[in-house]
Amino acid sequence: MNIKPTLVILAAGMGSRYGGLKQMDSIDNAGDKIIDFSMFDALREDFDEVVFIIKKAIADDFISQVGKRVEKHFKVSYVYQELDKLPEGYKVDATRVKPWGTAHALLCCKDVIKKPFCVINSDDFYGRDAFKKIHDFLVTPHAADGKMHFAMVGYELNKTLTENGTVTRGVCVADQNGFLTDINETKNIKHKGNDGTYELNGAWHDIKGDTLVSMNFWGLTPEIFPYLEKGFKEFLNNTQDLISSEFYIPTFIDTLIKSNKCDVTVLSTSAKWFGVTYKEDKPEVVKSIAELKAQGVYPEILWQ
Repeated sequence: MNIKPTLVILAAGMGSRYGGLKQMDSIDNAGDKIIDFSMFDALREDFDEVVFIIKKAIADDFISQVGKRVEKHFKVSYVYQELDKLPEGYKVDATRVKPWGTAHALLCCKDVIKKPFCVINSDDFYGRDAFKKIHDFLVTPHAADGKMHFAMVGYELNKTLTENGTVTRGVCVADQNGFLTDINETKNIKHKGNDGTYELNGAWHDIKGDTLVSMNFWGLTPEIFPYLEKGFKEFLNNTQDLISSEFYIPTFIDTLIKSNKCDVTVLSTSAKWFGVTYKEDKPEVVKSIAELKAQGVYPEILWQ
């Protein structure tokens, strides 16, 4: 059986640091967005379905500017991440405005995704090699040993930082067999020479530039959804801050690893990552895309 994986795109963020909806911000003269390049790479690597996770508030614009452009190439579905999308018996704090996080966004897809899939951010450029690596993993049979078998594409920290502010990264540790052993969600990271440094409890801590980090590029299977449902309830029951705390994919997968429910193969890639955390990041992204088009990596107009 020829399995064609599904591409799941996290696009519900409201771009508070960016100052707008960066998932719909054009980065070339053809009107292409970063999300278009991810979909184009996925299409070249034999993905046949895309699931967009968005907010209802941006649905009309998103569907017309993004979704409609690729309906001839993919089966397209839309899933809505909303604050009130909670398990029965739970309520939203009246003062909460932030989304519940990437793991909650993924949970919203549980009734739509039926085959192996990869999850990406809408505002990150990952490169075709990353999609090839994740595709090959997802279509390869894995041992029936009672564990879920997942993968992630890792990038070196110093290649994912911006000069325009701090970022949050899932800092990863792999064992000698290439399996992920730890993921630590680390906030407030910024450049320090060729390395990084992050602020925690008022103090700064250095971190090596070649440290592997997660950029939310995961290869998963639908087996994860029952665990996600249980995990989200545990998050809601145990968090001390229901106003701003978020349920993150890396943090959740870390708990699955620690409880021996899954293993995660770390896939290295030659692809270059870049993204637009802040508005000031955009010129460098525009320049990088123009260079890739000039080199023939991408056509001048993606969706002809």
